[in-house]
Amino acid sequence: MTTTANIYTFRARSIIALVVASLISAAGFLWPFFIGANAEYRHQNNQWFFWVAVPIALTILIIEISNERLDAKSVALLGVLAALTAALRPMGAGVAGIEPMWFLLILSARVFGAAFGFILGILALFVSAFLTGGFGPWLAYQMFAAGWIGLGAGALPQRVGKRLIRGPSEVLILVLYSIFAALLFGILMDLQFWPWALGSNTQLSYLPGGAVGENLHRFIVFHLASSMAWDVPRAIFTAALTIITAPTVLTALRRTKRRASFLAPIEFIAAKENAIGRAKEQTGA
Repeated sequence: MTTTANIYTFRARSIIALVVASLISAAGFLWPFFIGANAEYRHQNNQWFFWVAVPIALTILIIEISNERLDAKSVALLGVLAALTAALRPMGAGVAGIEPMWFLLILSARVFGAAFGFILGILALFVSAFLTGGFGPWLAYQMFAAGWIGLGAGALPQRVGKRLIRGPSEVLILVLYSIFAALLFGILMDLQFWPWALGSNTQLSYLPGGAVGENLHRFIVFHLASSMAWDVPRAIFTAALTIITAPTVLTALRRTKRRASFLAPIEFIAAKENAIGRAKEQTGA
């Protein structure tokens, strides 16, 4: 049965769009360390990033889905996994940073590849905004953060030398990555929140025009003081779900990938032969 290494593979135009979008999103996260700004500019910067970055992210998604190499099965699978991932997000109700969605994003990206993981992360966060009412300047940051996490999960090595990484070794790698991803998501969300969260009169506030080292120190202290109670439970919960579900979910997804023969042409050979046989019987041939 014909299949492909990855359902989605970025082509040249998609890679260019991904690089541009990632640079813009990185600027949206890191600008406090390089640009001096007052409170009004900080608010305008978040508005600007939202209105520029979201269309670029959706453009990448549209480019990939409209790729002529994709078939209905691939698009349907993306839609189903995005819907499941989005539906899992509000189940944790945001309590202590617990969001059950991350394990499914990571496992799906592991099976279907880095490009698929990036698109799935962006689409899942976008869909989840409809379920949670989470539309706002923060949505673009969340979408790119999830896209990067999916991209990283899909890029994890499949082999060591000629040895395929499977079983407990694979689960261990995914658990470690899930911890890293959960902590990374918390850092990225704090980066977009910190510049305007504390005002300008505290020792942890963003210092407009300050040295990179000074603002970096303030951010690290702010992150450790305010967010570890969210990031650590998220990391533990995601790692636990990965340990519990990885063997079953990976097997199911790989079976789906193998049996569905994504990107292979659909041939109704058996149906054609049966139709010819029935026609011959009716005509007495």
